[in-house]
Amino acid sequence: MNFFAHYIILIPILSWVTAVTLKGVYGLHTRSFSVRQTLGSGGMPSVHSALVTSITTALGIKYGVFSDIFTIALVFSMIIIYDAINVRFEAGLHAKALNQLKCNKETSRDYNFNESIGHLPEEAFAGSIIGIIVAIVLMNI
Repeated sequence: MNFFAHYIILIPILSWVTAVTLKGVYGLHTRSFSVRQTLGSGGMPSVHSALVTSITTALGIKYGVFSDIFTIALVFSMIIIYDAINVRFEAGLHAKALNQLKCNKETSRDYNFNESIGHLPEEAFAGSIIGIIVAIVLMNI
């Protein structure tokens, strides 16, 4: 049996590392690199999507796409990606509006709400592709 199929927890861990690394490289490419942005929520690619699609893909390869465990992983992956694209993206828009509203009023607080907590669909798609590729490669070594 394949090493990664036996220690399947390593697949999402390596997918996370790959996605975070690529997120940093993308930040360097767009000249917006920061460690906080690279390790934080939001941005290209979606680390959440990479993580959940890698474990879902690995479980699909190991147990088959008609297995109960793959179905459970797929449903949770869909919920997480939906949340990243819709709910957390909208929360980021609300944070941006609140930050703008706060700037219009004089306040002694220097704290701003985090505006980059969700993902655009292309960011989630890129993360998903990374997760699928990492899982396929590792499950076939």
